[in-house]
Amino acid sequence: MMFSIIIPVYNRPEEIRELLNSFDLQTYSNFEVVIIEDGSEETSEDVVQNHHSFFPINYLMQENKGQGFARNKGMENAKGDFYIILDSDVILPEGYLESVRVAVLDRKLDAFGGPDRAMEAFSDLQKAMDFAMTSFWTTGGIRGKMKNAGKYQARGYNMGVSAEVFKKTGGFLDPNRGEDIEWSLRIKKSGFKLELVEDAYVFHKRKSDLKGFAKQAYSFGENRVNVSRFHPEAIQLVHILPSLFLFLLVSIPLVHAFDERLSGTQIGFLILWSVGIFVQSFEKYKDLKICVLSWVCSVTQLSFYGMGFIKELLLKTFKG
Repeated sequence: MMFSIIIPVYNRPEEIRELLNSFDLQTYSNFEVVIIEDGSEETSEDVVQNHHSFFPINYLMQENKGQGFARNKGMENAKGDFYIILDSDVILPEGYLESVRVAVLDRKLDAFGGPDRAMEAFSDLQKAMDFAMTSFWTTGGIRGKMKNAGKYQARGYNMGVSAEVFKKTGGFLDPNRGEDIEWSLRIKKSGFKLELVEDAYVFHKRKSDLKGFAKQAYSFGENRVNVSRFHPEAIQLVHILPSLFLFLLVSIPLVHAFDERLSGTQIGFLILWSVGIFVQSFEKYKDLKICVLSWVCSVTQLSFYGMGFIKELLLKTFKG
């Protein structure tokens, strides 16, 4: 099996350097790398040219069209029989490709999605962001862990499809609005087998500051509603919960003015939720600073996801 690894990039040459270095350590060697420069002003051309590796690199350039369409261009130019799609801000553990190969062959997968983790070398804030995106207290712990692997919706930072899947489904329909989730749902509706492969995890650096993380969470909320334009079933209870959390948070002062007992119940719920955050974070990292940052990132993630979700839902409702 030959893998074609598809990587869209926009003004991130140093991230490409780190990612290429992690390819050098892979235990499985039958692959090529296809990098698509999506209209970058700061390109990765020098990094690619100066990287001496045993694997071929196909470096493509296009006008800025968005990561979904950049990935499509990469797959159109790929030579492998199975395409792995990665974001530029990930790093691979050395057994990643072998884990994918084994899972695809043993489970007869047409497509897969893999989870993400924080690397030990990441900053405390990046670890806290990872916690907020994967914790039971924020996302229900469903990101990268599912009892039924077939229900997983693959994300573009770590997913793969066979060449046949791309040929039959046509790839991404949207440049950057939940395009990965939309394609995952369409792949399954086309009769292909897509499952979560827990062993095929990547180290995901995420954002470098809280402002960027908040903006990303906001866009995730918007994107979920956008996907529902194609697939109404895309919105489940777990996607509504952040909006309910936001309502609970902002309504406390108003509720307190009319019913102190009810506001006390709200505050009690938030305290229990906060304790859960601190306990789980400390169990994972054994670091009080990361515990505090995990709480901050969790509040940020839920609140801004809820805001983006509500805003986009209102637009969808009133504009159609």
